[in-house]
Amino acid sequence: MERMSVRDVDPRGKRVFVRVDFNVPLDGERVTDDTRIRAALPTIQYLLERGARVVLASHLGRPKGTAKPELSLKPAAIRLAELLKQDVEFIPECVGSEVQERVAKLEPGACLLLENLRFHAEEEKNDAAFAEQLAALADIYVNDAFGTAHRAHASTEGITRFVRPSVAGFLMESELKYLGGALESPKRPFVAVLGGAKISGKIDVIENLLPRVDHLIVGGAMMFTFFRAQGLGTGTSLVEEDRIDMAKSLLAGPHKDKLVLPVDTRVAADISGSDPGTIVPVDEVPGDRMGVDIGPASITKYTESLVSAKTIVWNGPMGVFEVPAYSDGTFEVGRAIARATGLGATSVVGGGDSAAAVHAAGLADEMSHISTGGGASLEFLEGKELPGVAALDPKGALS
Repeated sequence: MERMSVRDVDPRGKRVFVRVDFNVPLDGERVTDDTRIRAALPTIQYLLERGARVVLASHLGRPKGTAKPELSLKPAAIRLAELLKQDVEFIPECVGSEVQERVAKLEPGACLLLENLRFHAEEEKNDAAFAEQLAALADIYVNDAFGTAHRAHASTEGITRFVRPSVAGFLMESELKYLGGALESPKRPFVAVLGGAKISGKIDVIENLLPRVDHLIVGGAMMFTFFRAQGLGTGTSLVEEDRIDMAKSLLAGPHKDKLVLPVDTRVAADISGSDPGTIVPVDEVPGDRMGVDIGPASITKYTESLVSAKTIVWNGPMGVFEVPAYSDGTFEVGRAIARATGLGATSVVGGGDSAAAVHAAGLADEMSHISTGGGASLEFLEGKELPGVAALDPKGALS
């Protein structure tokens, strides 16, 4: 996964097309969470300081090939200008002669942001002609949008056929370093923590990680599919009936001793939070109750495994953490991972719900790396090749 980065090119005076991930939440014309914009700042500032003419491009939401004013990137341009403390020109289109003229007038050390790429259906179709139009704006291509690297779109894969060099930004480089390092050269013990609702969404991750890890900790609703596979009652808990045989094969497979399952669970009438729930052993789940979190004995068991780990990968919450009454398992596992990190472990948190949980628990600064890409990090952990990464020039390509 060694790819060239912005450090390997001379951007001075060049038009540098940077694919960023500004898919941020909006309230009207205001960005309500600028985390993704801030994540792109190191690459943007590096290029601006070296006299590059920076052209930024991103998607926002799912406009499905239609220009929708409520999904314009103009608010992102305004917020970026505030963070950079310099003007950021916004162009209400991303291809065409007017865009080319505006880019041609861009001065070294200045940047502009194009309109939402997905206002054009050709973006998600990876249309070659559309990709070539984007490439006409660039002397150098930089992909710093790991969150979209698992998609072969015109701005992430197609454009690289027309622009060389094509390199990784600092955010992309960091994602590859931490995720790739965990998979290929982890310090041991190597512990993976997988949670979330469904085993089906994580089965490829489990199968890819089990041979590599020392322990694989299971939490979230997916644990009940494993319990059903063991013949235990699961009450009204979420169980994927069509994945029970798969869970059985994992429990009987060559790496079965690496699987670590909860020993107790918090059960409640539903997930509303109106019922604080009660703690029961996993083999005593009442028929009219559902599991909403792991229990305190499981937290203790998991903490002991985590604090002695040297490499930790976490993807998926331990319960319905959005409900305060059911957040203990997720937050305590997060604290254990933070403690291990403080003791020298490398901790990598997958995007999506895991990242949201870490931020909600106030632990973000105590993790080695929090991925910006939920789907992309999941596919990376599955061992899949990401099109947006594979398209970039390998290290040494221009030497």
